Amino acid sequence: MTIKPLKRISGAFDLPGDKSITHRAIMFNAIAEGEAKVHNALLGEDCLATIDCMRKLGAKIDITDDVVTVTGAKKIKNSQELYVGNSGTTMRLLAGLLCGFGVSAELDGDESIRKRPMNRIIEPLTQMGAKITANEGNFAPLKIKGSTLKGIEYTMPVASAQVKSALILAGINADTPTTIIEPVKTRNHTELMLASQSADIKIRKNKTTVHKSSLKSVDVYVPGDISSAAYFMVLATILQGSGIVLKNVGVNPTRTGIIDIIKLCGGKITMLNRRRTGEEPVADMLIQSTNNLKPFVIGGDMIPRLIDEIPILAVLACFADGMSIIKDAKELKIKESNRIDSTVDMLEKMGARIQATEDGMIINGTGALMGGIEIDAGLDHRLAMSAAIAGAVSLDGVKIKNAQVADVSFPDFYKIFERGEV
Repeated sequence: MTIKPLKRISGAFDLPGDKSITHRAIMFNAIAEGEAKVHNALLGEDCLATIDCMRKLGAKIDITDDVVTVTGAKKIKNSQELYVGNSGTTMRLLAGLLCGFGVSAELDGDESIRKRPMNRIIEPLTQMGAKITANEGNFAPLKIKGSTLKGIEYTMPVASAQVKSALILAGINADTPTTIIEPVKTRNHTELMLASQSADIKIRKNKTTVHKSSLKSVDVYVPGDISSAAYFMVLATILQGSGIVLKNVGVNPTRTGIIDIIKLCGGKITMLNRRRTGEEPVADMLIQSTNNLKPFVIGGDMIPRLIDEIPILAVLACFADGMSIIKDAKELKIKESNRIDSTVDMLEKMGARIQATEDGMIINGTGALMGGIEIDAGLDHRLAMSAAIAGAVSLDGVKIKNAQVADVSFPDFYKIFERGEV
């Protein structure tokens, strides 16, 4: 895939459905009583892996365009071999769900998944009574043997919405209450959706308590994914003379760190038509280009609110006037790639003044990227899309190897470049 430099971009854009919410809407309705329709579902590779797994476990799932109809499994099927592909969300949430139902199964994924550590779910689930065997003690495939769970109180050492969700899903079938305490509040799509499905769940600040519950099916309209919106937002902010409207974007406060940082840089983002879709806040966004971007510092409590957007924010930092710092982001090292190293390597090759640190990166903005190189995205969809935006705002463009990996979360991503002025 070759990405040519763009002069500007304009127009109104629809976004793919939120990946995190699509996973949960399908998975939770698949274990609920009744039938539900999931509208504007993201049908990228990760969410299709969730659909495949839930079908194998006994749910009936039909797809018509972007509407997924889910009929809950009357009984979760035992002894299934479940392949999650590249989806860490599917792997971790399913582990909690399966342990909670006391069924046996084997969870496996692609080469990338097999390199991502699973001890952060294995340890607390084992404390609840789960029986899990992992490769080399820590990696997929995970073999789960049916057992009865008891609730625990667990203080999470690292903020992770996937771990929290896995424990909540285990907790809805545990014999006693389960309480999870987060060091920093992470995305709360699991809690919001389960509450709408009649789960006995209580949230107080960073503490979530769940009791044994039966779920009822609920229709879901999935808002546009703010993590997908981030690429448009940065592109329109950098390219002078640009102005775009992004429609139906999910603006859950646990996910809007990207908006805060762009505004901190002096970016122009106007929220329009604020509303709610089910439990989730939604808005349209007007983004206009900005001169004289300011540098930023990201760390601490902000990181969970924009962990997926850090690679594209590094691109933005290259066009800020001064030093930007990203810290407290060790989680990036165990994503689909080591996103600290891969992002720094990509931008350094394009002429950025950037260096990796132990837990992030330092970028000295120069107001330009050279381009004229080839980037191998490997198995990392966010690296592929960040490389494309970097190429579009560079002087010479880029070639992207394995560009199709963007389909994991944004199947029509490259069509946006047809809307820009070359």
